[in-house]
Amino acid sequence: MPKLSALNPPQYDPSTIFEVYRGMFGSQLLTAAIAHFRVFEQFESGPLSFAALREKLGLELRPATVLVTGLRAFGLLLPADGVAFTHGHEGSFIPSPIALEHLRESSYFDISGYLGLAAQDPGVLAMVERLRTNRPAGLKQDEAGAAFIFRKDLASAMETESAARHLTLSLAGRAKNVAPSLAATVPLSNAQHLLDIGGGSGIYAIACLQKNPHLRATVLDRPEVLKVAAEFAQAYGVTDRLNLQPHDMWSDPFPAADVYLLSNILHDWDIPQCEQLLRRCSAAMPAGARLLIHDVFLNDSLDGPLPVALYGTHLFMLTEGRAYSAAEYRAMLQAASLNAGPDIIPSLIHCGVLTAYKIS
Repeated sequence: MPKLSALNPPQYDPSTIFEVYRGMFGSQLLTAAIAHFRVFEQFESGPLSFAALREKLGLELRPATVLVTGLRAFGLLLPADGVAFTHGHEGSFIPSPIALEHLRESSYFDISGYLGLAAQDPGVLAMVERLRTNRPAGLKQDEAGAAFIFRKDLASAMETESAARHLTLSLAGRAKNVAPSLAATVPLSNAQHLLDIGGGSGIYAIACLQKNPHLRATVLDRPEVLKVAAEFAQAYGVTDRLNLQPHDMWSDPFPAADVYLLSNILHDWDIPQCEQLLRRCSAAMPAGARLLIHDVFLNDSLDGPLPVALYGTHLFMLTEGRAYSAAEYRAMLQAASLNAGPDIIPSLIHCGVLTAYKIS
């Protein structure tokens, strides 16, 4: 049987399908904001800073950021002075005119009661719990374990063969669509070794290998995940150039490489963990090496784009992270002695690539 190609792009862009699916989490966030947190009732005395709104709602930084980002992307919260912020947590907010007319009980045209019909929906209640506790699904004793993330002090589904296989193959469905674009976007003609950290099925590394016949790659991930990657390497005919290495990215050293790839990894973690991971990458990077952040990117003002805000809400529910802006990533990279390039090169399904270099 001829080997498969990871370089054939889809005929139709599936982004709209992802947007409809992720819209579910936006509906849950909106219902939670109105029916449980009564966000727009908090503005009776005038504009509120992000810190003041956080205090009124009793939310930690990450859930408050996800909630406010969503409401801004929905067009329901605006900067109080009408000027877009240069950073997400600066300035003060006011409800937008549509929020004032339709999402406050004092308004004749209030529809918050209608949205409240879904207040007891299990998905909404799960959203409320995640917002209040700042914990993703799977961190309670009566739950099976966090599905999409791994660290030693966390019971992760990625350590169980059946769950790891199911989740890895599920995520590979999206990766197969995006990998051709990533391989076409990232120039690797001068690279010899690509290190794919948390590479899952390995499909991104495989696409890069097929695009660049001189290249070799290493995929780092958990042992049960790499069983799937081994099947992919065989099917795509790259077993001779693809090394699969069991790895704990929080404690095991990173091999030296020309290019370090973090594809849809950092969004699983809160900022301190992202900074820790980037510092570990930076420490391992030889002179002249590149680090690629392949991910989604919020606006620097944390007010959209809407599809990315919806995805960030999805990530918030399932991981310890969220979607980040380019400005936030640049700050994390700077803290790790890495300089980000000026541009984000788009790939597919709202993703793009931000390239960073070690500061000499």
